[in-house]
Amino acid sequence: MTSKSSFCDVYYNKEQNTFCYRSKDMVYEERFEKGALVPCGWNAAGYPLDVLTSFPSRLDTRRYAEPFAFNLEIDGQSVSYDLDFVSFEKEEAEGKILCRLTLKSNIKPLEITVCTLLDGTQMLSRWLELKSLSDKPMCISRLDLISGGFEDMDTDHLKGTSDKAKLYSIGYFDDDSWGREGQFRWNDLQTEATAIDGRFARDRFRHPLIFLKNNVMGHIWFCQLAYSGGYRFTIDYNAKPYKDESYLSFKAEITGHSPILVLKPFEEFATPEVHIGMVHGDLDCAINEMHAHTRESVLNNEFADPTPALVGCGMGAEHNMDIKGSKSFIDQFAEMGGEVFIVDAGWVCPPHKETSWGDYNGLNTPDKERYPNGIDEIRDYAHEKGLKFGLWMDIENLGRLCPLFNEKPDFRSDNVFGTKNPRLIDMSVPEVNEWAENELARVIEEYKIELLRVDYNVDYTEYFSMRDTGCGIKECVTLRHNKAVYDMYSRLKERFPHVIFENCAGGGGRTDLGMMKSFNHTWVSDNQKMPYSVAITNGMTMALPPERVDRLFAGMGCHTIGSFKAHLRNTMLGHVSLNVISPEGARVNDEAMKFIKHSTDIYKNFIRPFLSESVIYHHTPELYDEDVCVLEIGTPDKSRGAMTVFTMCNTNEQNIVVKPKGFDRSKNYSVTLDNDNCTFTVSG
Repeated sequence: MTSKSSFCDVYYNKEQNTFCYRSKDMVYEERFEKGALVPCGWNAAGYPLDVLTSFPSRLDTRRYAEPFAFNLEIDGQSVSYDLDFVSFEKEEAEGKILCRLTLKSNIKPLEITVCTLLDGTQMLSRWLELKSLSDKPMCISRLDLISGGFEDMDTDHLKGTSDKAKLYSIGYFDDDSWGREGQFRWNDLQTEATAIDGRFARDRFRHPLIFLKNNVMGHIWFCQLAYSGGYRFTIDYNAKPYKDESYLSFKAEITGHSPILVLKPFEEFATPEVHIGMVHGDLDCAINEMHAHTRESVLNNEFADPTPALVGCGMGAEHNMDIKGSKSFIDQFAEMGGEVFIVDAGWVCPPHKETSWGDYNGLNTPDKERYPNGIDEIRDYAHEKGLKFGLWMDIENLGRLCPLFNEKPDFRSDNVFGTKNPRLIDMSVPEVNEWAENELARVIEEYKIELLRVDYNVDYTEYFSMRDTGCGIKECVTLRHNKAVYDMYSRLKERFPHVIFENCAGGGGRTDLGMMKSFNHTWVSDNQKMPYSVAITNGMTMALPPERVDRLFAGMGCHTIGSFKAHLRNTMLGHVSLNVISPEGARVNDEAMKFIKHSTDIYKNFIRPFLSESVIYHHTPELYDEDVCVLEIGTPDKSRGAMTVFTMCNTNEQNIVVKPKGFDRSKNYSVTLDNDNCTFTVSG
C-alpha cells in the first residue's frame, strides 16, 4: 500500500513541448504552449495522457480562465505568459529524478526555473527558483506555486451525477483556531470557487493540507504546502446544471501583504515547496502514500531521524519548578519509563514568576535564585536516573524584561500601521539571525542539553510585518523570515546531530513540512482535554507520519476530563510524552503507576520498533457525529499492528464491532485485548 516503486520517469517530448512526470502510478503532464506552461491533466492509473497517440486525453486549456501551471505577478504585471523556453534538465540519483525547466520572461527581466522532484511515490514536489536579471528591484505581489486545470469531465455517461455538487468532495481541517488542530471534515464541493486559508486570512492552527475526491471515479488528489506563513488553496469547480460537463482547477498560493517579496537586483530566490499527488483508492490510501513521500523526500534529514522516538517527560510553569520539585518529578518520570526530562517554559524566570515566562523571553539563562547551583544540578540528577536532559526556548520572541527589547528595537519589525511588533523578531535581518543562531548554539553547548524544544508563541497577525528592503520599498517579511528560520535550524541540526530537535508553536501553530525538515518530531496541540485530544491525534496523524506526532499523557488540563487509561492510550500510536500524575510530596497511586509502566513497555517493545515505517488507518476520519474513534497502525508486511478504540461524548454504543484493515487474511495472529488483559489466536 505504501511501498516505494522503483519506477519514476520524465518523458520530454520535444516535438509537442510536453513534460510527462510519472512516479509509481501517478502521471502529471504539462505543456509549453505559445509562451506559457500549462497543465495537461492527471492520471492515477499510470497511463501517460497520450497513450492513445492520436487521441490524447489532455485538458482543453481554453476552458480555464487561468490555465497556467504557476501564477506570478511582478510590479502589477503577470509574467505567467509571454515566456521563452531556455532549457530542460534532468538529474537522476538514488532512485529520484529532479527536473529543472527554465523559462525567461519577455515582460520582466526574470528567469523562472520550475523544479519538480519525483521519488517513486504517487506524490511530487514542486517549487520555483526566481532569478532577477535586472539592476532594479522588482515587487512580487502574487505567487501561486502550482495552479491550472485539474480535470474536465463529460458527465452525461456517468450515473448518479444529476446533482453536480455531489460529484466532488473536499477534505481539510475546518477549524483554524487553537486547540482544534486536526478537525477533519469532508464537504461537498460547490459549483463555485472554494478557498481554504491559513495563517493570514485565518488563524495559524490549520495545517496546510487538502484532499479533493472524485466521488464517481474513485480518485483523490492530496496536497501539502511546506510553508509556515500565509497560504490559500483555491478550487474552482465550474459546472452548469443544464450542461453535461464540468471543469476543475486548483491553485496553491502564498498570501500576505503585498509585496510578498521584493526581488533585489540580480537576486536568486527559491520559493517554498508544494507537495501534490493522486491515487485511486480511499482516504487511507492517499494518507499513506503521502506519508511515504514525506518520509522519503521531505522529512529525510539524516540528523533528524525519528526512529528512536524516546519517551519525553516535561515540566513547566504549571508545576513547582524549584530544585526539590524538579527532582521529585524526575523520580516519578524514571519510574514511569521516561527517557528524556525536559524543562519547559519558566526556567529563566525568578521563583513565583513562572507563568510570566513571556516577559523573560530572550534571556536564555537559568535564573540564579531558582537554580543557585546552576541548572547543571537538574541535568546531572536526570542523568543519574537514566534520563537525557532537554530545555525549552522561544528564540523568535523578545520579552519586555529582556535588555535586548529596548537595546535593539530594530530586531523587531514594523506592522502595516508603522508600529513595532510587540515581541516577534525579524529573522530576515542578518544581525538578528546571527544572534538567534548563536544563542541556540550557546544554550546547547553551555548547558549540555540533549533535547531542544523550540516554541513559537505569536499571534498569526504578527507574521506579516513590513520592513524596508534598503531600496525605498517595504516588503512583507514573512517569506524571508521563514526561509531564514528553516536555514538556521538546518545548520544547527547538522552542527548538533545528536541533539533531539522538538518543534512546538503554541501547540500546533507551525507543523508544516517546511518547518519540520530539521526536527525529529513536533507538538501538534496544547489542548489535551478529551474529546478534542483524541480528535487531534486522529487528524494530525493524517498530516504527518505518526512517529513525528507528539501526544501528551497527563498535564495541560487533560486530567479534568476523560479516563486515566484513555489519556495514555491516546498517545501510544504516536510519539509518547508524559507528565506527572501526583504533586510533589503526595503518594503516587500504585495501580496507576503500574498501568503507566505496562503501557510504556508496550510502546517501547511492541509499537516503537515499527512506528517509523508504519502504515496508518483512520477508521473514523470525521469525529463530529461519530460515537467512537478508531485508529490503527501496522507494519507494511501486515505482520503486526495496534489499534485504539475510544468511545466519544454522548455515545450509546455498548458493543463496538471493529474490522481491522492492516491484517492479512491468510495469516493467524496472536491478539491481546489490553482492557480485558486477555490474549487469543485468530485468523486474519
